Amino acid sequence: MRLRLKYNSPVILTFALLCLAVLGFSELTGYKYIDWFITRRAPLDQIRTYITMVTYVLGHASVSHFMSNMMLLLLTGPVVEERYGSKNTLIIILVTAVLTAWANAAVTTNGLIGCSGIVFAFVILCSMTSFKHGEIPITMILVVVLYLGQEIIAGVISTDNISQMAHIIGGIAGAAFGFFLAYANKR
Repeated sequence: MRLRLKYNSPVILTFALLCLAVLGFSELTGYKYIDWFITRRAPLDQIRTYITMVTYVLGHASVSHFMSNMMLLLLTGPVVEERYGSKNTLIIILVTAVLTAWANAAVTTNGLIGCSGIVFAFVILCSMTSFKHGEIPITMILVVVLYLGQEIIAGVISTDNISQMAHIIGGIAGAAFGFFLAYANKR
């Protein structure tokens, strides 16, 4: 039997490779152009404001930030893409990115960088893969309570540079997409 490599999760793998390319470019240029990969509250009459509402998910503040996001993305993303399809996975990524950017701009002037909101959406979606109409998986409840509960507590007591709000918005988006897609597939 001959083994071959398979590009098994095209949206997730392409997204991860784009993140890697941005990280490599950032490292090579000393993060000189990183502002194109950070979203923050900015004037709505500037095109850059809208561009960074999507591009910030490709940027990462450091190699360790990139690695922690990619490990969870590559663990959860292929499950999401296989279950919900490539088109829906791309929609989930884009909508979660924009929702999180808007929420961040609404509540803080701090910049936002990285794809952890998307990762949180995928974590919740993974816990919902066995979701059927009229049922709520206990695994989803436990993941929401443990994962998002931890983020809510950290958001209240922590003073680090981690955006717990992005994690929470991502988790809520993941749950909303999970319920929507389960009901849409019921028809």
